[in-house]
Amino acid sequence: MKNTISYTSNSFLIEGGRPLRGKVRVSGSKNASLPILIASLLSSEVCIVENVPNLLDTATTFELLEELGAHVERREGEVVVDAGSVDNHVAPDSVVRRMRASVLVMGPLLSRFGRATVSMPGGCSIGVRSIDQHLKVFEKAGAHIEVKHGYINLELRKIKPVEYTFEVITVTGTENALMLLSGCEKRSVLRNIALEPEVMDLVEVMRKMGVEIHIEDRTAIIRGSKDLRGFKHRVIPDRIEAGTLMVAGFITGGDVIIEDIRVDHLGSIIEKLKEAGAHVDLLDLRSLRVRGLEKAKPLSISTAEYPGFPTDMQAQFMVLCCVADGISEIRENIFENRFQHVAELQRMGADIHVRDRTAIVRGVDKLYGAEVYSTDLRASASLVLAGLVAEGTTIVRDIYHLDRGYERLEEKLKSLGAAIERLPHN
Repeated sequence: MKNTISYTSNSFLIEGGRPLRGKVRVSGSKNASLPILIASLLSSEVCIVENVPNLLDTATTFELLEELGAHVERREGEVVVDAGSVDNHVAPDSVVRRMRASVLVMGPLLSRFGRATVSMPGGCSIGVRSIDQHLKVFEKAGAHIEVKHGYINLELRKIKPVEYTFEVITVTGTENALMLLSGCEKRSVLRNIALEPEVMDLVEVMRKMGVEIHIEDRTAIIRGSKDLRGFKHRVIPDRIEAGTLMVAGFITGGDVIIEDIRVDHLGSIIEKLKEAGAHVDLLDLRSLRVRGLEKAKPLSISTAEYPGFPTDMQAQFMVLCCVADGISEIRENIFENRFQHVAELQRMGADIHVRDRTAIVRGVDKLYGAEVYSTDLRASASLVLAGLVAEGTTIVRDIYHLDRGYERLEEKLKSLGAAIERLPHN
């Protein structure tokens, strides 16, 4: 399968000061698509995934699946994966270092083939994200684990039922454990699991494949099967893209209707926007309207696991706080190195002081256009938002970070009246 996008060092040129107005549709969730695509490795039957966004990370996932021997075809509106011919259990460094979610192949490969060799993970440089919780579940299930030459080598003769309590809540750890245990016919119990909508979307897929999964509070009871079916599934909307567009509509003083969303996945984001003074009207369960009719009010934000305030929206809300009328406090509890966008926002005139995991943001009258550099996926989005409200011209460099997780963002913003152009790499 030929990828339709590639890593580049393209830039965005943004002229700020234009209110966003109109309607915009949200793409499928990146963070749901990746584990669901990888779950296709569990079955020898054809799997069909709808609403998969066209992103660098999904393209990397296709490449990884094909590296393992699967056949991947992107059709109109869907991706078809046939993993019946998978004949390789090695996920190479050349692919894995580009996308941390690649470690999710460990669970399916171990479950179906009893072995997996996976390079140590890469991805955004937002802090140490250990996979020790993944490996502890694998050990409980009977896996032999050896780390050698930068690769994790896993072997498993027969999956033993597991009863395990995660020491910390981990999204990918929960997903990897669920996919491994899908091949165990005896009852397993996982406690302190992640409940993010993206995890629940994977759970729905696994149920379609024939896995019995019962979830109550943060406990999952799993009873798997040795013969999992193929599936057809439509990926949930991307709640982080929706949140990013909502913030954009508000801080530009705009009037934006956002469609193809799941309102029930956006609770903490909607609450914080309303607290900041945004007018948010729920039109139905799939759409809402955001209006920015007044200057933003300061906020106190503390990131947390779902259903708390998402770490993936911290950078975007920091931009809101930069132009708010007062002093805001933002505490990052998930990743220890997720304030890399602060220095770039300061170049645009933001007044931000960071101590440990807390940022104190004193609102300013205006931000000013500047040349800034993306450092990670969500930082990229924050710099675009800052450019939309800044006075003058902003150039956002290294937007390949943004292309990992936002589908056609500049086109969507332009449809709402933003002055934004993609500059080719020189």
